[in-house]
Order: sequence, then C-alpha cells, then structure tokens
Amino acid sequence: METYATVLAYAIPGFLILILIESLVARWRGVQVNHAADTISSLSSGMTNTLKTLMGLAVIILSYEWMVGHLALFDLPAAGWVYALAFVGLDFKGYWSHRWNHEINLFWNRHVIHHSSEEFNLSCALRQDVSAFVGVYFFLYIPMALLGVPTEVVAFIAPIHFFSQFWYHTRLIDRMGPLESIMVTPSHHRVHHAINDEYLDKNFSEIFIIWDKLFGTFQEELKEVPPVYGTKRPAGTWNPILINFMHVWSILQDAWHTRSWWDKARIWFMPTGWRPTDVLEKYPIPYYKTAGEQKKYDSHLSRPLSYWSWGQLTINFVLMYHLMFEIGTLTFIEILCYGGFLMLSVFAYTTLMDRHRLSLPLEGLKFVYGLAAIYLFQGWFGLGVMGSWLVVAYLVISLACCLYFVRTEVWSSVNRKLA
Repeated sequence: METYATVLAYAIPGFLILILIESLVARWRGVQVNHAADTISSLSSGMTNTLKTLMGLAVIILSYEWMVGHLALFDLPAAGWVYALAFVGLDFKGYWSHRWNHEINLFWNRHVIHHSSEEFNLSCALRQDVSAFVGVYFFLYIPMALLGVPTEVVAFIAPIHFFSQFWYHTRLIDRMGPLESIMVTPSHHRVHHAINDEYLDKNFSEIFIIWDKLFGTFQEELKEVPPVYGTKRPAGTWNPILINFMHVWSILQDAWHTRSWWDKARIWFMPTGWRPTDVLEKYPIPYYKTAGEQKKYDSHLSRPLSYWSWGQLTINFVLMYHLMFEIGTLTFIEILCYGGFLMLSVFAYTTLMDRHRLSLPLEGLKFVYGLAAIYLFQGWFGLGVMGSWLVVAYLVISLACCLYFVRTEVWSSVNRKLA
C-alpha cells in the first residue's frame, strides 16, 4: 500500500498539470472543454477512488500471485519481451472487463461514474469507481498465469498500462494518421464516451484498438455525427459517491417491485438497462431516447460558491496527500477514519454544489466527525498541535460557509419557488 501511495503521489500532480495545460490550450483556441462544477466533480471522483484504494476497500477473490504459483506451465524470466507480453495480456484483459462492464446490468454500476460527465476532457478520465469492492475479473489473468508471467512484472506494468489511458480523454487532438489503425486515440475514445446511437457501446479497447476490430465492436468517429457525451440516464448531480451507486439502487428497486421471482433473479445479469415488463410503465425512469434530447445538468453555481468549491477541493487534496505520506505510520483504524472523513467531506461539498438542502446536515456531521477524530486520536493524525488547530479552523470555517451558502443559495431558491 505504501508503494501504491508513493506512485500516486507522483502521478497525481502530472495529471493535474496536463489538465491545466488542456484548459489553457482550449482557452487559446477559443474552445470550451471544461465546466467548473463538472471538473470539480471529476477531480473529486478521482479523490474518492484513491481513498477507496488507500483504505483497502477492495477484495480480490484470487490474487495473481496465487494463480501464477499454482497454474504456471512455464517459468518465464523478467526479460524485456516478458514485460511486453504482460502489457499485451493486461490490454486483452482490459478489453473484456471493459466490455462486460458495459453489457451486464450489475457490472455497469462499476463503470457508470466514468461515463457520467457530460463533458469530455482530461479531468473526466479521473472519474473512477468506489463501488467496485470485489475484483470479479480475476479469471482474465489466467492466460498470463498459465504462461508464467512473473508477479513482479505484472505489478510493474499494471500502473503503467492504467495511467496510459489518461491522455486520450480530450477533444483537442484530432485524427492521428497511421496510429488510428493501431492505438486507441482521442477520436476512438470520443466515440466510446458518446451516447449517439451510432456510437453506443463501441471502442472498448484500452491501448490497442485491434481488439475492437477483431471482436466487431469498432466504430470510427463520423464527421456528420458530433459525439454527445454522458449517459442515457443522466446523473443529475455533482456528487461522485451518489453517482457510483445510482444504477445499483435502480436495479434494487426494480427487483423489489417486480412480481416475478425469475425477474428478481435475472435482472442483475441481463443486458444493461433491461427492466422487468411489469415495472416499466408503473415506475418509469427518465432517459434520453436520442442524443439530441440531452440537456446538460447545471446547478447554476454563483461565483462565490464556485470559488468556495474549488477551495474545498484544494483543501481536501492537501489532506489526502497528508494521508498518503503518513500511511506507513498510521494504524488501519486511523487510515479508515481519515479516509472516511475525506469521503464525507467530498459528499458534503458536492451536495452543496448541487444546492441541496441536505448539504448543511452533512456539513454538520463532518464537523462533529472531525472534532471526534481529533479528540479520540489526540490530534489530527500526526500533524501536531499547530496542524490540529488548523484542521479545527478549517472545520469551523467550512461549517460557517456552508450555512451562508445554504441561506443565500438554497433556502432563498426554495422560497422563490414557493412564492
């Protein structure tokens, strides 16, 4: 875990710098690719995914180390060609896990957060899940385990393969010539993120586009069909934690309401979006029948609330970095408590971005949680007296600002509607 935290500590600033560069280039070109609230939501989603990993909230049914130890037919060396083989193997595994996440109802819940942005930019690449608690695709590692690809090789290649998928989430790069036939490019991935009928459920490849061409899921970007980004069923919130569980909550409701026991059982593994016939009319769910119907979600943040939301994101990023640097000195309970506080904080400030009346109770809960943590652990997780008082000051200011924005932007809006 300490090694993973160290890798992230170096990778995250690189991502943020590239996001900033994309924003500056877009402004120079006179193109808008970022929406403030959407970008904050995307970065907050990346934070929650990192926290989930740091807190150890993922269960692997069978580890690769166990599989290679028990299944390997060969004893491959850690040579250059074996690293290349591991990269191709991970990409093959990535194609099928990605495809099944789109095609199977329950598994879509693992991936919906990544598609929830109605923009397409580098920040939306950081929309990663917190809902995938169990690693269900362990069997896709069996081919590499049979070949005897060493565990240390896979451990080294896996983050490289994952981080290599960041750069192509952009609208600023057009076609890339001969590379279009080999690699996943921004053009290919714009198709993948689009909800146009022509583009839906296409281009699942992660690095090599050859898998889509081989398995019949490739679609070229068409000049006459501009991609419309997002999901058929709009999220309607900036809260990344809510988005992570919206789809499974919908499945649970349908499984409860349907009278058919067969439908209660099979709904989880039917094609994504399938619903029992007896609940379709009685419990309709709004969705876009065509891409042209899309109306982008906008909670109309005032400039002060937008600035405050950026401030919350920044403060919570600093605290997350403190957790990453201190993770080797903290107990498991302390890591859980620290990570839980940051999860609650993200939930609270993104709820305020939605201008929802529950934002104040959530902020109050965060205030109490933070003070309780300082009391129970005799300070803020190794920050010392001065650092702990700074956290107390943050908690007070955060609660006061939330109260101000709720009074000026939430309650006032409700009162206007009632009038």
